[in-house]
Amino acid sequence: MSLRSQRRIAAEILGVGEERVWIDPEKIEEVEAAITREDIKRLIHEGVIRKLKDKGVSRARARIIHEKKKRGKRRGMGSRSGAASARASHQKEWVEKIRALRMRLRELKERRIISVRVYRQLYLKAKAGVFKSKADLQRYIEVHGLRRKR
Repeated sequence: MSLRSQRRIAAEILGVGEERVWIDPEKIEEVEAAITREDIKRLIHEGVIRKLKDKGVSRARARIIHEKKKRGKRRGMGSRSGAASARASHQKEWVEKIRALRMRLRELKERRIISVRVYRQLYLKAKAGVFKSKADLQRYIEVHGLRRKR
């Protein structure tokens, strides 16, 4: 009752491994009787012998993780690999920072909190990378007494 040769021939014809050949358990006698490749081909055509679907790697877990990341989860310090500059380029960081500083300076000048001359000095300092943030700029103005006297 060994169907090894039939399974081997069917695997060759179907172009799959022997593990992926399915033989109908109710028609085993028919399959046993099949000796030639033509017999096996006929059984494949009749649906007695079929190839099983390929087992793949499930993406279910990947989809769940992707959904969570979209909601902002799983993005903590422990989940990060690589340098900070790999996640956000130095250039993008600089552009964001300098735009914020320049907007703040413009606002201070328009509200006449600082003079045009001080504005120009601070603008050039910002361009040189002296200030880390808007708060740092504000501290600098306070410490050096650059506010306009009323």
